[in-house]
Amino acid sequence: MLRVKAGDVDRMGLLFERYHRKLYSFLYHMLGRADTSEDLVQNVFYRMLKYRHTYTGEGEFRTWMYHLARNVLADHVKKNRHSAHHADVTDFSERIGGGQRADEGLQREQEVATLHKALGRLSPENREVLILSRFQELKYEEIARVMNTTEGAVKVRVHRAMNELKTIYLRIEN
Repeated sequence: MLRVKAGDVDRMGLLFERYHRKLYSFLYHMLGRADTSEDLVQNVFYRMLKYRHTYTGEGEFRTWMYHLARNVLADHVKKNRHSAHHADVTDFSERIGGGQRADEGLQREQEVATLHKALGRLSPENREVLILSRFQELKYEEIARVMNTTEGAVKVRVHRAMNELKTIYLRIEN
C-alpha cells in the first residue's frame, strides 16, 4: 500500500487479489447479500485509492482496510435502513464443527442452521466483532484499531457477544 500511496497505483491489483475475498466474506456476513457485498468490496477498493494519502504504514494494512470497510458498510446501512441484516455461516461449517463437514449428518446441519439464525439475531455490533474475531481471524489488537477502541474493550465485547450468541442459540434450540 505504501507503493500505491507513492503513486504506483498498478500495485492496487495485487492488493485486490490478496484481500478481495476476505473483504467480501466480512461484508457478506454482515449483510447477507452477495450482490451488495460485491458492490461494497469495489467501493472499499475505490476508497483505498481515493484516501491512499491517509495510509501511514503504521500497523498492519488490513487494519486500515477493515476500517475503510466498516465506513463503507456504515454508509450503505445509513442509505438503506430498510434492509435486513443477517449472517450466513454455511461457508464456515468446517470451522464450526472442528473440522467436520456439515453434510456428515442431519444433526450437524441443524446445528449450523440454528447458529445461522442466532447470528442473524445478534445486534450488528456484536455480529461484527464475532465475524472479525472468529471468521476473519483478526487479533484483538487489530480489531481494536479497526473499531477505534482498546484491546480490553474488544475482549469484553467478544465475551459479551459470545454469551449473547449462546443465549440466543439455546433459546432457538429449545
